[in-house]
Amino acid sequence: MPGKRVQFDDETWQQLDLLAHDQMKDFQELADEAFRDLLRKHGRPTDLKAALRQSAGASADVVPLHRKGKRRRRAKSVEK
Repeated sequence: MPGKRVQFDDETWQQLDLLAHDQMKDFQELADEAFRDLLRKHGRPTDLKAALRQSAGASADVVPLHRKGKRRRRAKSVEK
């Protein structure tokens, strides 16, 4: 994951640090949440699944995949 440097004034940093402690999160978790919210606000996809749905258009049908269930094993017959 690429890293970027961000600068805050002292008061903002103190408030972010306090928020992180209050929510028991680290700065990265707060930043991830903030940027996801910003992308949603501007109608941008936040993950690959959302991007694919957006590129397919509103008229695209979503077809759920059938999951393969575990096959039940037949009990072995005991020969006498």
